[in-house]
Amino acid sequence: MIPLSVEQLADVVGGRVLDEPAAAPVREVVIDSRRVRPGSLFVALPGEHTDGHEFLADAAARGAAACLVDETRAIPEGVVAVTVDDPGDALLGLGRWVRDTVDPAVVGITGSVGKTSTKDLIATAAGAGRSVVANVGSYNNDLGVPLTCCRLEAGSEVLVAEVGARGVGHIASLADLLSPDIGVVTAIRGAHLELFGDVGTIAAAKGELVEALEPEGLAVLNADDPRVAALAARTRARVVTYGVRAEADWQAESVTLDAVARPTFRLRGRELTLAIPGEHNVGNALAALAVADALGVQLDDAAAALADARLSRWRMELVRTRGGITVLNDAYNANPTSMSAALETLMRMDEGGRRWAVLGQMAELGPAEAEEHERLGRLAARLGVDGLVAVGPLAGSIQEAADRAAPAGERFAADDVDGAITLLAERLLPGDVVLVKASRAAGLERVADALVAMFEGPA
Repeated sequence: MIPLSVEQLADVVGGRVLDEPAAAPVREVVIDSRRVRPGSLFVALPGEHTDGHEFLADAAARGAAACLVDETRAIPEGVVAVTVDDPGDALLGLGRWVRDTVDPAVVGITGSVGKTSTKDLIATAAGAGRSVVANVGSYNNDLGVPLTCCRLEAGSEVLVAEVGARGVGHIASLADLLSPDIGVVTAIRGAHLELFGDVGTIAAAKGELVEALEPEGLAVLNADDPRVAALAARTRARVVTYGVRAEADWQAESVTLDAVARPTFRLRGRELTLAIPGEHNVGNALAALAVADALGVQLDDAAAALADARLSRWRMELVRTRGGITVLNDAYNANPTSMSAALETLMRMDEGGRRWAVLGQMAELGPAEAEEHERLGRLAARLGVDGLVAVGPLAGSIQEAADRAAPAGERFAADDVDGAITLLAERLLPGDVVLVKASRAAGLERVADALVAMFEGPA
């Protein structure tokens, strides 16, 4: 972050300083008091289960340079406070000010699936030639995006920002904050139907990113997804496409996978290999290379960086254990499209043993919830998964649908994470590969962690 005195910070956000500030400047912004350290600005926000204003004294004790607080709230003694009408709005304003002051090239990424992985790959590829700041994990909402902007420093050249939406208008609002130069759309599918209602509304929301681009900007669109390709008609910017199956400006050819489903492909006379599993990540890598090229990074440099790229945690995280099993931890999130891609990746892996899928609930599917979980069970059976452990409230639906689709195979339903771990501990053998995937609330990363520990840790 650009260092600011507390008085300068107050000027930026239109606030008032209470108590005598220390001489130390504000050097970072946090919204979790447990992450406060000397030089932090703690933004006190009301939350679903707690309120940041309850932790002002704790933030001060940890060395916060200042706390950004609601002007109507009581301030404990000894807390350096900058009072504002609304701390959330003030955070947005601060993020905008830092973004405008540093003035980096801004890349916005959205999509129903693949946006965090694509964000990670873009940051890696662009980082081969430029100074890059990107979202941590999937900090992609009206808190995460301004927090990411605040991490920009005077020498930052590129801001890579994933943007999410929980309704129409959300992406437009974040794009107004970011003023993106490049907009990337990965996919438009039936994710978060509980929030949007139908895929047409999802397309309307995702298209807000490319609508925000200026004529001199660049829209990078997935040609393999017809709904994404159709967004070309909704932007004033130049359009570049990428794809594996459809004809595209950035097109992969001759895609092959190794024993743990890591892809190799040809692009513009070069052979590229990714360190992350999944054929679907070829498209994400193409988007990253297209963006890096637009930012002036040499293709060979960007490709070399992608060969060693790693994704955010719990996303296609491949762990070979000393005890002989391989765990594919993709437990951060899930929807029908990403579940299908993960299962297909599992079935392309061959470590000499069986292929197990540990699958939990896909959230926010609305009225389609029951149907989609039954479809998931049928898909696992059709693909020939050797062992299936369904976890959580819809585990029975997944298991029963798999049994109806194909009687062969070991299928189990576990009420919770501990039950799944017990089932697997009794059955896994060296050479087995285990996919772990569900929506965030299911917490299935605990299964992956337990299996790695059970089989003597990473090799």
